[in-house]
Amino acid sequence: MTTNEPAATDPEYAAALDTAERLLGFRLERFLGASPGEPANGADFKRIATVHAFGDAWPRTEHLDTRSRALVSVTIAATLGVLEPLRGQLRIALKAGVTKEEIAEVFVQIAVYAGVARAFDGYQVATQVFAES
Repeated sequence: MTTNEPAATDPEYAAALDTAERLLGFRLERFLGASPGEPANGADFKRIATVHAFGDAWPRTEHLDTRSRALVSVTIAATLGVLEPLRGQLRIALKAGVTKEEIAEVFVQIAVYAGVARAFDGYQVATQVFAES
């Protein structure tokens, strides 16, 4: 794959972007453009990460449905403390039918096993996402 190849000429990348849109409710391209000073191969990283997540992992619904995968992803992002990705995972979870109450219970579990401070930081993001809907 050549650097900076657009999704229009890369069917695997295009399909991953379509899956992301279906899950998130918006297109990811606005986050994937080049940043000032970014090397040309930065586009390769963004493509690989997007295809891996939305082309390889999320479509795997034979053993773990999208709703369950979303709860797992919320838990992982919150536990790691990656708050901006958590925002996206929360949106996916809500769009997949997870309730706000179920998400609050996830944070109870995170508090027990990952710590109250980490859970509280993530829950603040969750309340912001809850307010969007």
